Amino acid sequence: MSQAMLMKEYKDLSKEKWLKIELDDENIYRWNIALIILNPDSLYYGGYFKAIMTFPKDYPYIPPDFKFIRPLFHPNIYEDGKLCISILHAPGEDVMSGELASERWTPVQRTESVLISILSLLDDAEVSSPANVDAGIMLRKEPEKYKARVREEVEASKKDIPEGFVMPTHESTKPPVIEKYDDDFWADSDADNSFGGSDSDAEINHDDDDDDDDEDEDEDYMKGEESAQGDRTPLGEEVEDSEMTDHEQI
Repeated sequence: MSQAMLMKEYKDLSKEKWLKIELDDENIYRWNIALIILNPDSLYYGGYFKAIMTFPKDYPYIPPDFKFIRPLFHPNIYEDGKLCISILHAPGEDVMSGELASERWTPVQRTESVLISILSLLDDAEVSSPANVDAGIMLRKEPEKYKARVREEVEASKKDIPEGFVMPTHESTKPPVIEKYDDDFWADSDADNSFGGSDSDAEINHDDDDDDDDEDEDEDYMKGEESAQGDRTPLGEEVEDSEMTDHEQI
């Protein structure tokens, strides 16, 4: 069961840009990991932090183990590279430490949740009970000096970047911007223009029809006038014709 579950998690996490994973000698229970910090607001931005992650045979009922190969100067990281973080502690409530069961490992947790918790821990250290006392004191009393120390470790971590490996950045991992069209706008426009157009268009068409009717009436009127004029004889001609008729009769 654990092998199949870990293989699926391994394949899924191998697609992530912020993580580089390789199996140690094809052993699914031992992963060589590099955490790549892509958050530009992080003190650790641009770092390439190598680590080893080992899983028990009865995973996920027992949490994995995590250890940085190059130990970081951090309040919650021991000098040997191991972490002091609740999610990697065995299930159940710990009365001595005060940790609640909800803060510790549970079988519903997965490798990704552990790694995300570690990334969050780097910039949000718990200084009340530090694993590295000196780092905790420096962070509280000399924060600028602590930040300078972190920047040095970030630069040192870049020496572990494999040859030919292209480091992702915040910019290179941004999702592509997809232009979104306002479907409602086009739907409203289509509704306005459907079945012959807008009301103003209808009024214009109606006015055009009225103009056509007026032109037809004028044309009929002109034809009637021409016909009437053809039937009528000019007044002068009528008189002349009448006089000629009378003369002929004489």
